[in-house]
Amino acid sequence: MDFDLADQPCLACSSDDDPLPPEVYLGYLEQLDTDKWNVIDYHHLHGAYAFPDFKTALSFSNSIGLLAEEEWHHPDIHISWGKVEIDVWTHKIDGLHKTDFVFAAKVDRIYAALSKN
Repeated sequence: MDFDLADQPCLACSSDDDPLPPEVYLGYLEQLDTDKWNVIDYHHLHGAYAFPDFKTALSFSNSIGLLAEEEWHHPDIHISWGKVEIDVWTHKIDGLHKTDFVFAAKVDRIYAALSKN
C-alpha cells in the first residue's frame, strides 16, 4: 500500500471549494486500504476495522482521536466490541476533499503500526 497521502498535512479548504468529483477522488481512494475504506453516496468516506477485542478497538479509537486533534480534522468514530467504524468528510463543503483521503491514509498508517505490535 502506498502511504504518500499519509505524509501530507490535512489542509483546510475554503467554503468556495467544490467537493471532489469521482474522477478525482478515485485516484486518492486507490491509495487507501480498499478492504477498509469506501466512498458512500459520493459524499463521505467510510472505514471499517476489525479487532480481536474491545481494548484494542478502544486503543485504535483513541489514536484516531489524537490524530484528529493534531490535524484539526474530526471524523465520526463508532466503536463496538472488536470493531471501529469511521466516517469522514469535509463539513465546510458538505462532501469529499483531498484532506479526507489524507486523514484516512493516516488512519491506515496507525492501523498498520498497531497490527505489527
